[in-house]
Amino acid sequence: MNHSLKLSCIFFTFFFLNTTLSNSQDLLDILESETPKTTEIVSAIFKGTRIANGHSVETRKKGVLEFLISHRFGRVNGGFYQLFGLDESNIRFALEYAVSDNFTLGLGRSSFDKSYDGFVKYRLLQQKTSQNTFPVSVTLVGSMAQKTLRDYPADDKPDFNDRLAYTTQVLIARKFNSAISLQVAPTYIHRNTVPTFQDPHDILALGIGGRMKITNQVSVNAEYFYSFNPIESITPRDAFSISVDIETGGHVFQLMMSNAITMIEKSFITETTGNFFSGDIHLGFNISRAFHLGNKK
Repeated sequence: MNHSLKLSCIFFTFFFLNTTLSNSQDLLDILESETPKTTEIVSAIFKGTRIANGHSVETRKKGVLEFLISHRFGRVNGGFYQLFGLDESNIRFALEYAVSDNFTLGLGRSSFDKSYDGFVKYRLLQQKTSQNTFPVSVTLVGSMAQKTLRDYPADDKPDFNDRLAYTTQVLIARKFNSAISLQVAPTYIHRNTVPTFQDPHDILALGIGGRMKITNQVSVNAEYFYSFNPIESITPRDAFSISVDIETGGHVFQLMMSNAITMIEKSFITETTGNFFSGDIHLGFNISRAFHLGNKK
């Protein structure tokens, strides 16, 4: 009798626990299905607003003023006499202001060709996960540059428009995981004046860039621009760059090697003449400092 009672108690306990767990699981499933899913925006696809020479999809938060200094030295294969390029340099200063989280205005001045440039940058779409998944981020960039170097005969001074060039880019990027990001950049460049009549005024190019995260503060980038119809009269080369990003608080410091000595799109995409793999490499850096002019969110 005692033995039968024990068996009955064990069976009842097992049945109760099984029923309770089953009902609990059903309740959890119902609660999970009724809980609204959130959309998460993928951030920090790249460390900064530049991959190397070219723009990344990143924009700053509203009210941030970024001061950017870019420096490129001469060619490393100039040898010891030129101190491996350090005797020569090209520098660009720029101010970039985030009117909103998605819209940035920028102005810059380069010592190369004594060029002035300005750009507008608008983040059109952002990569998202969870409920409203979107696979990529898309940013639009439009820029204008003017060469002011007096390299013309005194009696044949070009007018203001003759020395203008325009660039339009669509930047499309995806962060595949916490370590790897890739970007493609279809690019259109129009130059009002070209070196010879045979050279095209309109140039199409494609940029490809990537980032690999090493630590929370350090990443390695690579960038390549291919021109489909280059300016043949100057024996052009495709621009190729490798950089290391180091983030230190409000600074992003980029060390790089590139076969391009210029830092504005119309120049480094269409006017690069050095062969990276033959030693025509320019050491350089970008350093930026962000200032918050408004209230932080």
